[in-house]
Amino acid sequence: MPYNEALGTTLIERSFRERIVLVGVTLPPDDADDTEASLAELRLLVDTAGADEVARLTQSRDRPDPKFFLGKGKAEELRELCLAVDADTVVFDNELTPGQQYNLERLLGRTALDRTAVILDIFAQNAHTQEGKAQVELAILRYRLPRMRRGAEAAMSQQSGGIGTRTRGKGETKLEVDRRAIQRRIDHLVTDLSEMSRTRLLQRKGRDRSGLVNATIVGYTNAGKSSLLNRLTDAGVLVEDRLFATLDPTTRRLSLPGGEPVLLTDTVGFVRRLPHGLVESFKSTLEVATSADFLIHVVDSSAPDPEGQIRAVHEVLGEIEAGRVPELLVFNKADVAPAEADRLVRSHEGSVAVSARTGAGIDGFLRTLSDRLRAMARVTELMVPYERGDVLASIRREGEVVSETYEEEGTRVRARLSDASVGRLSDYVVAPATNERGKVRPA
Repeated sequence: MPYNEALGTTLIERSFRERIVLVGVTLPPDDADDTEASLAELRLLVDTAGADEVARLTQSRDRPDPKFFLGKGKAEELRELCLAVDADTVVFDNELTPGQQYNLERLLGRTALDRTAVILDIFAQNAHTQEGKAQVELAILRYRLPRMRRGAEAAMSQQSGGIGTRTRGKGETKLEVDRRAIQRRIDHLVTDLSEMSRTRLLQRKGRDRSGLVNATIVGYTNAGKSSLLNRLTDAGVLVEDRLFATLDPTTRRLSLPGGEPVLLTDTVGFVRRLPHGLVESFKSTLEVATSADFLIHVVDSSAPDPEGQIRAVHEVLGEIEAGRVPELLVFNKADVAPAEADRLVRSHEGSVAVSARTGAGIDGFLRTLSDRLRAMARVTELMVPYERGDVLASIRREGEVVSETYEEEGTRVRARLSDASVGRLSDYVVAPATNERGKVRPA
């Protein structure tokens, strides 16, 4: 099943921008302010997907209504609002069950989507590599499968393409045949992605053998991660002022002020309530953060709620088991919000403020990064025979020499080296690794 066919009209250009009504339901422990902040972000997501918000409806409830998520009266109010503003689609900020989505569409007479579907739609537009497309397709098919109903798919195929239909394929009359076909495709994609993950693992092992530190750039979507990578390495990564412009990882080499080489990898941006299905489908991409030696966590200091964005990123990092990887907080866009950037730096010890656009603060960031990585590096003592000048050259090339003494049997070297370098040079190691204060560090 080709990518375009599997995703229906996902990649077809629209001839108009759909009119969207946004719906937010406040549930404990959130309050109305939390809902408004989340809806503001949903508006940006909808805009990125190629549609416009024309109205908004909110409600506070103790729990979702099992049939409509909203209460019955509020659902009727939503139907009248859609008629009044001539809406094409309704998008809930909350996650709808397949049954709720079906009931809403019958009541409203138009497509009802949730936040997950909009994010999937954006991901589908931005996937370019074979792996990225496979991951998006897997996530969309997993989303569609439990939502397939007899007759519903056929009816949907009559609608025009767009945010309300991009995640829907052509309708089929044989529901079970359809479901089996999608399940087979899901199984096939899982197998393909497992193979791609193994290939990525081999590539990563090759980078590990190089002895270079792997630093991964993470952060909220549109925080400026790709802009920072471009500023540091001239990587030529697409930079757009839109959400999820980067899906496929890009790795480039960077030389720090002391000459130490580092591998920098850009990653997909995170967002509040990033759908679990997307996290699962994109694990092979997100695992670059899990396997990193160090995380560069980029935060948009001009955002309405940078602290909330930091928490959202940490939640995803925890979900992919990258929460314990050391990180450096980098508050970007300091040229846009200098006072807020200064406040954030004061609130987060060891953080830095930069502007990837103007270059302000970049030198200080690089010095801080160099210091942090040097403090993390293990100091290992080695004895190198005089005839093995090649080994001594490798130590100097791959690490930072702390001291050298010349003894009868060879050169005694204390150097900060990566784990990969220590492993390759194990024949010459004569003392356990220590930290900067000389205390023994675990291997």
